[in-house]
Amino acid sequence: MNFPANLRYTKDHEWVRLEGKVATIGITDFAQRELGDIVYVEVDTVGKELEAGAVFGTVEAVKTVSDLFLPVSGTITELNALLAGKPEAVNNDPYGEGWMVKMTVENSADVEALLDAAGYEAIVG
Repeated sequence: MNFPANLRYTKDHEWVRLEGKVATIGITDFAQRELGDIVYVEVDTVGKELEAGAVFGTVEAVKTVSDLFLPVSGTITELNALLAGKPEAVNNDPYGEGWMVKMTVENSADVEALLDAAGYEAIVG
């Protein structure tokens, strides 16, 4: 499995890439493999300010529906519009075109406090 070193990770299998105050968030390669074929991504929190740990959407796979948890506090600013017509992008490229949301982060130190690639890999094996 692939865990890019430039990202931060959560125990709930989300990844975060911080650029200035903007964080891009998606689910990890491990998560998409566990879910199986993803058929729908729903995010209805664009424009909302949420706390870390809040549910920001759901991902539906052939086998199950799973909540998506916000890794850090902030405001959701954008949904990846590509996923509406091509949800399988999450399976094919979870760290690239399969990203889910972008958000403005209140405190960038919160991102640094998340797991690094080695820490996340230790959790999932």
